[in-house]
Amino acid sequence: MTISRITGEERATRESLVSDPHRPDYHFLPASNWMNDPNGLIQWKGKYHLFYQLNPNGPFHGTIHWGHAVSDDLVRWADLPIALTPTPGGPDEDGCWSGCAVDNSGVPTIVYTGLKGETQVPCLATSENDLVSWSKCPGNPVISGPPESLAVIGFRDHHVWKEGGVWYQVIGSGIEGVGGAILLYESPDLIHWKYLHPLLVGDKDETELVWTGTMWECPQLVPFGEKHVLIISCHDDGNLLYSAYFVGTYSERKFIPETLRVTDLGGYFYAPQTLVDDKGRRLMWGWLQEGRDEEAIQDAGWAGVMSLPRAISLRPGDSLSIEPVPELQTLRSKHYRLEGIDLTPKTSSVLEDIKGDRLEIVAEFAPGSAREVGVKVRCSPAGEEQTIISYDRSSEQLAIDRSRSSLSSNVHRDTQGGMLELADHQTLWLHIFLDRSVVEVFANGRECLSERIYPSLADSVGLDLFARGGTAKLNSVDVWELESIWTAK
Repeated sequence: MTISRITGEERATRESLVSDPHRPDYHFLPASNWMNDPNGLIQWKGKYHLFYQLNPNGPFHGTIHWGHAVSDDLVRWADLPIALTPTPGGPDEDGCWSGCAVDNSGVPTIVYTGLKGETQVPCLATSENDLVSWSKCPGNPVISGPPESLAVIGFRDHHVWKEGGVWYQVIGSGIEGVGGAILLYESPDLIHWKYLHPLLVGDKDETELVWTGTMWECPQLVPFGEKHVLIISCHDDGNLLYSAYFVGTYSERKFIPETLRVTDLGGYFYAPQTLVDDKGRRLMWGWLQEGRDEEAIQDAGWAGVMSLPRAISLRPGDSLSIEPVPELQTLRSKHYRLEGIDLTPKTSSVLEDIKGDRLEIVAEFAPGSAREVGVKVRCSPAGEEQTIISYDRSSEQLAIDRSRSSLSSNVHRDTQGGMLELADHQTLWLHIFLDRSVVEVFANGRECLSERIYPSLADSVGLDLFARGGTAKLNSVDVWELESIWTAK
């Protein structure tokens, strides 16, 4: 049976915010208020369930509940009732924080972090009506606290899996004076847990190539053939840093890391979680944070966006392949295509007839002698607002320059990015999703760069292509206008 689209109060709330020029229209977000981490990703009876951290009381982090949405197709979502609400006097009275969902012999089961004061403990909830409503385990919490033998920083966020008839769990933490840590537990029944050892511990030496912070959040251990990927989100003295992943080997309850990479080259993708669907795909979502100040967020009445679903796999060389799921193509409407265009430093207005703030763009460049090539989005006619997506061949840097993304004073306007190595004569593929204030860039199927932008001018909807420091060839560019996911089908 097809899921009915949102109606009633949810539709009215969403429609009241349609005129907000910064509110995304094909990325999932709640009707209003605060959202952060994706939680409990699971496919149940063919339907995709997305739970997420929600504050129904305002666009700020506090009184955290578990919101819930469901989809037939990974693209269009329907709101379901809030799944978890803090229980006064219970171990989660100050918040139901992040965790996962598993199938326990036909019983949908959530493992989540209960917050009471400063105490963080694992709790369980189960459903008897296909994930619509949930009952908390009367024996919560199922672990009373972190190991007494460790001086930990934080004890939260759960990933659970079954292996050889035994349940295993990793919990995010940190060890004082040392660095982030992932703690490993085992259980016969999801209720009685035994602490084993740290699965991995970070390094306090900030001179290392990638500083991973004082605490690791939202861990997930993911198998890919003979290798495993350990996904973490790096937290440092109260500040959210970024998501990263280790590739290594996992055997005999030990993980040996071999490489460490950043999951997303931007500054807004955090707390990713994955699921394996009935097509055998490993799918990932992450929380896209806001890039504006608290006053602007309060005025808007909403905060936080879910990334598009990404299909991930392990490439040779121990890095992830990251691609948008093909189901997103169902949103495509009007199409534009150009081919075989020579780009020079003087070339401009290549795409002057194409405008929009809700677009999908696929561009292939042969860099030629150019030092830098790329795409400009959300450009005003006079150029005072524009966001530049670029690739610098000499430094091998993929970046988004937001220095002129907005004339507003309450938004972030820096440049962020990272390394994208291309072989000699290899073309550059940029697959860009533009959704009002969200920009997600997939590059050559290997790297992703997510940012938030907030143009202040209504006519900042132009596009352009460019080459600097030499000439390049645009082999092709395809642009589609995309529909809203909230439009009834």
